[in-house]
Amino acid sequence: MKDINNILTNRHDVLLLFEVTNGNPNGDPDAGNLPRQDHNTNRGIVSDVCLKRKVRNFVETFPPERTSENGNGYNLFVRQGAILGNEIANAVKKSGESLDSGASKGDKQEAAMKWLCREFFDIRAFGGVLSVGDQTMKGSAWGQVRGPVQFTFGQSFHPITPLEISITRCAVTKEEDAEKERTMGNKHIVPYALYAAKAYVSPAFAERTGFTNTDLEVLFDALNNMFEHDRSAARGEMVVRGIYDFEHVGTQHANNAEQNKREARLGCAHAHKLFEGIEVKLKDDREFPESFADYQVGCKWDDNLPPGVRLNKRHEQSPPLVS
Repeated sequence: MKDINNILTNRHDVLLLFEVTNGNPNGDPDAGNLPRQDHNTNRGIVSDVCLKRKVRNFVETFPPERTSENGNGYNLFVRQGAILGNEIANAVKKSGESLDSGASKGDKQEAAMKWLCREFFDIRAFGGVLSVGDQTMKGSAWGQVRGPVQFTFGQSFHPITPLEISITRCAVTKEEDAEKERTMGNKHIVPYALYAAKAYVSPAFAERTGFTNTDLEVLFDALNNMFEHDRSAARGEMVVRGIYDFEHVGTQHANNAEQNKREARLGCAHAHKLFEGIEVKLKDDREFPESFADYQVGCKWDDNLPPGVRLNKRHEQSPPLVS
């Protein structure tokens, strides 16, 4: 059985399906907060940092308990009101307390990076730029942390038609506007769209940041629930419809554990081939989607997964399929 406190050793390739109904999944501040859109195809776009923000919000709201004094923490480095330079300076100070007085600058930089990875879930998962603020970390090779979890942009399966909705307010902001009966505003919505994004989890980078199997479960918990506790007028009806987690487990017999570990770490099939096995298409009688019921989602891997790959349908919480 896998030790949930051990560093992640298996590669994971994840396909995430989510929908929006009468909302704005990711407004563009350079375009009046219009829903982001690929103007070549008119398909909707959701940025990778938007998805990471949802994960951070969930972890901040429902942080797991720390298992031990030296175990991984679940604070967030990038959060509302944080001063990153102060966090880095604090890391240099805290990590330096356990070093010998003759420690080199490189030793101090490495210790600070490891302290930050241990304390902050988002650095451990997504990485971060730490070579700012404190003089100890400036220009340091330890100041660029590449996280094991990387998201792509989400993109809708079909073109979207953003709508601009005018709204009124019966109150005014300034005293000189008191004679006005109401003020006007607007908001932008997408009537309906189904999006797909991809995530990749690399054990090679997990080893560097200390990302564990427990952290992976926290990530999937966040993906499953990231819209449930992030409701707003603009995102009142966003739903996760699929989390297809392709876990690479290796093809070797138990007697060849080292080779199997290498295969699981490297991967047993190309990610794009695995993703192509999840087929999303409109039903024959539909010209454009108005709800998830208009789509047909098929999985050709239910019976013939490539050797060494396990499919975990995280959105169903069902027993994994194993090849």
